[in-house]
Amino acid sequence: MNVSTKVDVAFQRCINPQCATTYGVDEVRIACGKCGSLLDVVYDWDRATPPKSLSDFEELWSRRYDPLALSGVWRFHSLMPFAQAEQIVTVGEGQTLLQHSLAVAKYVGLTSGDLHLQYEGLNPSGSFKDNGMTAAFTHARSIGAKRAACASTGNTSASLAMYASVTQLMKAIIFIGSGKISYGKLSQALDYGALTVQIAGDFDDAMQRVVQVTEKLGIYLVNSVNPFRLEGQKSVMFRVLEGLRWEVPDWIVVPGGNLGNSSAFGKAFMELKELGLIDRVPRLAVINASGANTLYELYEKRGLRWNEGSPQADIIDPYYAELDDQQKRASTIASAIEINRPVNLTKCLRALDFCNGVVREVTDQQILDAKAQVGAGGFGCEPASGASVAGAKLLREEGIIGADERVVCILTGHVLKDPDATVAYHAGDREKFDTVLGSRGVEKASFANHAVAVENDLDEIVRTIEQNS
Repeated sequence: MNVSTKVDVAFQRCINPQCATTYGVDEVRIACGKCGSLLDVVYDWDRATPPKSLSDFEELWSRRYDPLALSGVWRFHSLMPFAQAEQIVTVGEGQTLLQHSLAVAKYVGLTSGDLHLQYEGLNPSGSFKDNGMTAAFTHARSIGAKRAACASTGNTSASLAMYASVTQLMKAIIFIGSGKISYGKLSQALDYGALTVQIAGDFDDAMQRVVQVTEKLGIYLVNSVNPFRLEGQKSVMFRVLEGLRWEVPDWIVVPGGNLGNSSAFGKAFMELKELGLIDRVPRLAVINASGANTLYELYEKRGLRWNEGSPQADIIDPYYAELDDQQKRASTIASAIEINRPVNLTKCLRALDFCNGVVREVTDQQILDAKAQVGAGGFGCEPASGASVAGAKLLREEGIIGADERVVCILTGHVLKDPDATVAYHAGDREKFDTVLGSRGVEKASFANHAVAVENDLDEIVRTIEQNS
């Protein structure tokens, strides 16, 4: 591939414009040593070799024999040239689809039918996390790391464990809370041989501990506070544009948990605009679950903004103090976004600012109903993915999204990531919601596809099929 392989075109920089301290790409940092803000991976585009046009990437489509061209992440190496080509760790991630869905468009309320589902469940570990993990693993390899760790609600652990197992480059260590984690996700981490450490507490507690442990033991941290993780996640937007033949949609709608995707997407569009590769940017909608709605509470209700790199601490700190005083834990059927303290809050605020974004919250009922509509179209997704479609529907009802606009909803993970939620929903049994999933305000299964019980009798079976098909 004709891309720059010089690591000196990249560096790390504090996202706070008033600080902007820089660090080399060979340093392992999750925050600025001077002011404590998050870091970006930044490029000297005058020394790098970015494409002259996004359509230049089409030349790589036929080069399936080249692992970097095959990867839906590293095909775009020239837009994230922080590593030398020979250092890149890839397992064929990013072979995902942008699916045009008339059925979901009708459900959302788009009269134009111009709704697309970016289906990240086709990644090797079954979620979008592989886009970022390949980049984090690449950086970890370049600096000689032997162990890598994460805190996880499920998908990050599955991705980390898979990359460690397939490549045999380092040992995976995973921190999970004692609360809810999907067995579909946990089974991957266990099967792939990761050291799994379960602590008393939720994801936010596990995240706090994994930061402390990795600092103390010199273990490479791959959570999305790692700026290299987010570099890989930018590629989701590159593939969206690729699927639309390089036309920019009107809206990108994404679930909001730790806010890594929304942050990465905003950075992708900032860089594409800076390079003159796009002439406009889409609007960004980040959708919280109502049981884990920190961003919605801070952004839409309390007025928190990017504020030129200085988000108002007098809004953030009192809210987090309230969570502590009330001992309030995140609680939603969408376990992948069941997070109260998103580590990428400030980067997401920057993305919302650049993309003229909005934030909404949706209930578990709305999430599962939207998930069922996606599944009825043949692309089953995990509950968190349903938040993007439910959010698009809500924004359409509010008149924020126009009936004739082009909308892309991000489906973050495969339906088999959380099969208990799917089966419980379609069983349509409130008791099952309570016992299998825990009560989260899901009163009914609006689009349940019930299994039909029938006697073991040929005539009865035939009669049942005729009546129901």
